[in-house]
Amino acid sequence: MGLVGVPENGNGDMGVSLGKKNKYRRMDSELSEDFDHQLERSRITRKYVVAYAVFASLNNVLLGYDVGVMSGAIIFIQEDLKITEVQEEVLVGILSIVSLLGSLAGGRTSDLIGRKWTMALAALIFQIGAAIMTVAPSFKILMIGRLLAGVGIGLGVMIAPVYIAEISPTVARGFLTSFPEIFINVGILLGYVSNYAFSGLSVHINWRIMLAVGILPSVFIGFALFFIPESPRWLVMQNRVDEARLVLLKTNENEAEIEDRLAEIQLAAGIGNADKFEQKAVWHELLCPSPSLRRMLVVGFGIQCFQQITGIDATVYYSPEIFKDSGIENNSKLLAATVAVGITKTAFILVATFLIDKLGRKPLLYVSTIGMTICLFTLGLSLALLGKGQLVIALTILCVCGNVAFFSVGMGPICWVVTSEIFPLRLRAQASALGAVGNRVCSGFVAMSFLSLSKKITFGGTFFIFAAMSALSVLFVHTLVPETKGKSLEQIELLFQDQPKWQGGEMEMGDVEHLVHKAGTNIA
Repeated sequence: MGLVGVPENGNGDMGVSLGKKNKYRRMDSELSEDFDHQLERSRITRKYVVAYAVFASLNNVLLGYDVGVMSGAIIFIQEDLKITEVQEEVLVGILSIVSLLGSLAGGRTSDLIGRKWTMALAALIFQIGAAIMTVAPSFKILMIGRLLAGVGIGLGVMIAPVYIAEISPTVARGFLTSFPEIFINVGILLGYVSNYAFSGLSVHINWRIMLAVGILPSVFIGFALFFIPESPRWLVMQNRVDEARLVLLKTNENEAEIEDRLAEIQLAAGIGNADKFEQKAVWHELLCPSPSLRRMLVVGFGIQCFQQITGIDATVYYSPEIFKDSGIENNSKLLAATVAVGITKTAFILVATFLIDKLGRKPLLYVSTIGMTICLFTLGLSLALLGKGQLVIALTILCVCGNVAFFSVGMGPICWVVTSEIFPLRLRAQASALGAVGNRVCSGFVAMSFLSLSKKITFGGTFFIFAAMSALSVLFVHTLVPETKGKSLEQIELLFQDQPKWQGGEMEMGDVEHLVHKAGTNIA
């Protein structure tokens, strides 16, 4: 009877034992299925986000390629079109100056038509400019093409980090936002290789082919537009919340956090809290900033300027002239040495990419700025005191490669990462555009004055000035740049509202959570 009663009441030992085993099997099975589902979702999400970041960064290949290819092409342009040294400086430096127009326009344009279509516009304008340069019969026509290419580059350089920062999950934002700098370096290396590969052709043809090759990356950008989505934060700003949710579903590993993230973005954009947010024009807010916004602007604009006034573009644009001053005479050897610079720069940006979310922004910035200072000062000493010869050639190549390596480890990528992270959503595009303008103005100033300045105070003296600027950048990083690793874009905005912590340069996650709670209480 007892055996008959077991299935009836479930109290028999055998019945309980079987029931527990079945229950445990079901639980284990469910946990395993959940784990497998989460693992598969994480894998798919990572693929999506990395693909979007790669496609968004293609515009930056254009800037890198132009910087790299012009360093060698200018030698042959000078010979073919018989341009003067002043025209050479203008031709090289004007792209940076004109690109600020693209960067300025990019902020407003990306708010109007979206991040995605601003990237498309940038590629189209560059294509037209590059095509004109390729067939240019004179210096004037070459300059027209250069001006258009500069506007396209300015648009692309400004929008790529903003788009990637807005689409990236917090834990990988530093890694992904450094992609534009990686692609700049890939472009520089390709430019150097193009110089070396086509240098053997006739002077009338080789530089034209070098410039024409730069059109290819922008063609790939056109194909990319069929795959990449719009920024979820821009979609929220347009009240297209359902579309933003779909993008977040593709780019965030944890489905449970998506609604929280969406609510956080809506709060940052001011949607549903219009009475709590004073609706000012963006430019009015930027020109008359609050104390927290003023701190953001100082950091964003300052780090962009320091990236360039330490002389990186001059080092890359004029590396053949620098190597020539150390004693290398043959054009093929000069261009081969610049390829070594490009390989070094690209290799070390990859190192930075994998360290930026592990070590944080500030440690890498310290390594970068201190290393650059040492290399620039040593380069100045070598060129100023040792004359010419094999020792100077070796030291010059070593210091130039060392300088670009330290730049790529920190200041190169992190400059763009920080600028894309620190500004509030409603101001991010146009505030980032201001930072990009500072970057382009400083780049143009350095590029257009480097040869003239070097003639007056020698190459060695010029690099002493760059070393001094690099030393100042160490102080700037220590005093003003906060650590943003591991914080969401919305938490970083709150970070700048807490002045004592901001001045200390570091804020713990607990402090951020306290500020989030305090802000939520105030809004409620």
